[in-house]
Amino acid sequence: KYCFFFFNDTATTEIYTLSLHDALPIYGNIEFASELKIINEMNGDGVGLFRTEFLYLTSEHEPTEEEQFEEYRNAVTAAAGKPVTIRTLDLGSDKMTQARATIPERNPALGCRSIRYSLQHLSMFKRQLRAILRASVFGPTRIMFPLITGPTELRQARMVLRDVMEDLTEEGIKYDPQIMVGIMVEAPSAAIMAHVFAREADFLSIGTNDLVQYTLAVDRTNEKVANLYSACQPAIIRLLKGIIRAGKRQGIEVSLCGGVASDTDHVLLLLGLGLRSLT
Repeated sequence: KYCFFFFNDTATTEIYTLSLHDALPIYGNIEFASELKIINEMNGDGVGLFRTEFLYLTSEHEPTEEEQFEEYRNAVTAAAGKPVTIRTLDLGSDKMTQARATIPERNPALGCRSIRYSLQHLSMFKRQLRAILRASVFGPTRIMFPLITGPTELRQARMVLRDVMEDLTEEGIKYDPQIMVGIMVEAPSAAIMAHVFAREADFLSIGTNDLVQYTLAVDRTNEKVANLYSACQPAIIRLLKGIIRAGKRQGIEVSLCGGVASDTDHVLLLLGLGLRSLT
């Protein structure tokens, strides 16, 4: 059991932070391997989300397999035995693909993004998976697929992963054959079907930013409707409860990332729902 106190002074805030860290693992989110230094300084429990698309967004060219491998290896090595969860490319929507598209999508948030984009660009997807798998021999590494909306997408992604594993085996390149594979639960369909995904994935990570946006049909960046964006809305709480319960029944880890994870006002609610991991 844990007791939390809320007062407006620095000392009490530090005590609260220490108590929270003892109560549940707290992972950091990174965009580049160099940011592991901050997580280590803050005594974080590892990397809960490596946003790999920023390797693409900050480059004039598509990163090669070697360039990606070096970045992932540096992250896994810097984590010093703590787990590093690498999310495959979350491109699409407002990230790069629309600017480069011959015919931009009318509604990119609901279009070819995230895992859909990767599955339609298999050569690029395989290069990234090869780089991740090669880095997995340097420490605990996990693969996470973004915006999975149905079991078929997860199975297709895992099939591609198995193909890459077979290629590496034939080439005599080492990797972790038992690497854990999870998904981000960001779409209402995935939240509702969490009991199915909990049987097929090694872990679940709730992406609250998109989950709230898609469930409430609210663009949080639109000032005209931003007041309607709330993670405490009853529909969101019911979805969170269902996802966490599905994970517990299958004995797999369920973590939560997004703006909600960094808001101390929501922590007690999340603990009450049974969540035991924040990113």
